[in-house]
Amino acid sequence: MNFYDKLNRAWSSSQSSLCVGLDPDLTKIPGILKNEAKPLFAFNKAIIDATAEFACAFKPQFAYYAGQNRVDELLLTFEYLRENYPHIVTILDSKRGDIGTTAKMYAREAFEVFGADSVTVNPYMGGDTLAPFTDYTDRGVIVLCRTSNPGSGELQNLETNGIPLYETVAKHAHGSWNQNNNLALVVGATYPDELARVRQLAPELPLLVPGVGAQGGNLAAVLRNGRTANGQGLLINSSRGIIYAGSGNDFADHAHTAAQTLVTQMRALA
Repeated sequence: MNFYDKLNRAWSSSQSSLCVGLDPDLTKIPGILKNEAKPLFAFNKAIIDATAEFACAFKPQFAYYAGQNRVDELLLTFEYLRENYPHIVTILDSKRGDIGTTAKMYAREAFEVFGADSVTVNPYMGGDTLAPFTDYTDRGVIVLCRTSNPGSGELQNLETNGIPLYETVAKHAHGSWNQNNNLALVVGATYPDELARVRQLAPELPLLVPGVGAQGGNLAAVLRNGRTANGQGLLINSSRGIIYAGSGNDFADHAHTAAQTLVTQMRALA
């Protein structure tokens, strides 16, 4: 099964475009977990179990584990997802990007060490740096295109050959870079017009869309501008809005409710 097949099955089985971001911060997780031997994993496990029925994907962010010296808990999280929710797509959000053998090692990290179904990558160094990732033909490679952060336009809106750089990225991803049919794009919910343009340029590529919720992206605009012709095509990420919906001992119940509410809103806007 290739990445697109797994993603299509995840969309179909969940009837949802929700991607739950797993970005645990030791200073923010409930106090009841802080004395656990593996507190981030304990938190993730509870969030995953509480939200899995609504999610088509889970997206752990690498920096939250490496920056807290807890990469072992990221490994445990991917193992738990593979063993208990193999039908849900996993995304290692590490935004890798480098040349030659270094890129090969980053690809090995994502797909062989962590066993992720997909990984986020930075295309700034050119299409050849994506090849070590796309060579894993059964895995997905999600390319940064028009990101949700306020300063993204400083580079991504610069014109190259008369068009913004993000459009050039979208065109390459839809064309020459996607020889193995396993690319997707990152486009922020905070830029709905650019989202619509990317969808025009890449009518069938999956889009990972951060920025709904805490960053203020409009869900209706995302669905209107980002869906494919068959009504799918989106991985709408919510991290803080779900995982920190509650801070007490019942935090998992609050996460469940937050995920359910967001999916209900998605379905109502269908």
